[in-house]
Amino acid sequence: MKRLATLLVLLITACSGPSQPPANNAAATPATLPLVIRTAKGVQRFDVEVARTPQEQEKGLMFRKELPENSGMLFPMDPPRTASFWMKDTLIPLDMIFIRTDGTIAFIGAKTIPYSRDPVSAGIPVAAVLELAGGRAAELGITQGARVQWGGCAVPERKITTDLNFCPAAGQ
Repeated sequence: MKRLATLLVLLITACSGPSQPPANNAAATPATLPLVIRTAKGVQRFDVEVARTPQEQEKGLMFRKELPENSGMLFPMDPPRTASFWMKDTLIPLDMIFIRTDGTIAFIGAKTIPYSRDPVSAGIPVAAVLELAGGRAAELGITQGARVQWGGCAVPERKITTDLNFCPAAGQ
């Protein structure tokens, strides 16, 4: 009987896994993609997380308590579509930047209100939506019409290999 009890304890312990994730857990640190916005004030560079799957896009930046100033989250729309976002379960204000297929900014939903269920949309099909910390767009002089690129197009000198390059021609 004692042997059976010991075996059960070992089995339960083995199945329960570690109580804390390992320090080098790659899933804890999401991969980022370089993104640049060309404004009248110059080029603004960000390292953004990418919400690719419907599940990642649904979660977005919900439950985050902070967002570093040169980071954000990109929501690619493939194919382009009219996107509508809300702030339910989002704890911090965000700037929502809606990007046309030609790479220009169509609309900026500035300093969106945490927990709001009011939809934010450009009202037209877009190639992507970029979320930055609330107020960051105004601080950096990012306005409608500014040009956006990401992936290898944002930093061609780095030779980035990704299927997420967004390189609209300046004359599109």
